[in-house]
This record gives sequence, structure tokens and C-alpha cells, in this order.
Amino acid sequence: MLTLYHFVALGAILFCIGLYGAISKKNAVAVLMGIEIMLNAVNITMVGFSFFNTVKPYSTYLTGQIFAIFIITVAAAEAAVALAMIISIYRKRSTVDVGEIDMMRW
Repeated sequence: MLTLYHFVALGAILFCIGLYGAISKKNAVAVLMGIEIMLNAVNITMVGFSFFNTVKPYSTYLTGQIFAIFIITVAAAEAAVALAMIISIYRKRSTVDVGEIDMMRW
């Protein structure tokens, strides 16, 4: 049987994996993938808290699921804008290495 601990532990593990990927990678696309994993970890945790948030028997609030839908929507928009920026930078600089992208210096 799944408990709240399972949801929180899975969310924490995924968040740590995403944080490691976002901090340690040099490729901008890999950094974006790490951020997406962190957002999905938050979604799992919120849905878990919402699932176990019962006041009366057989009644649950859908707050976590609604927030998860909003987070998925924002993540999709963020990914589209970020990928467009990465393509633009690649066309200008011919690299997607985060260490070499400094737009203040042309």
C-alpha cells in the first residue's frame, strides 16, 4: 500500500536528480531537462499531498492536481521559450555550452 512517505521520497529523489543535472551539465538542453525533472518532482509531491488530504471519508480535495496541471502548462511554455532561445544562441554563437554563452559580450 502506498503512503504519503512514498510520494515524498520519490519526489525528493527526482528533485535531487534534476538539481544535480541542472547544476553539473554544461549543455543548455541538459540543464533544461534537469529543470523539467525538478518540476515533475514537485508535481508528484503535490499530487501525493492532495491524495492524502481527506477531511471526510471518501472526499478528497483536488488542489494538488489542479496545481500540477498549472505547473505542467508553465513547464511546457518555459520549454518552448527556452528552446527557441537556445536555437537563436546556437545560430549566433555555434555552441550551446553554458560556460561559453555570455550575451553581454559580443
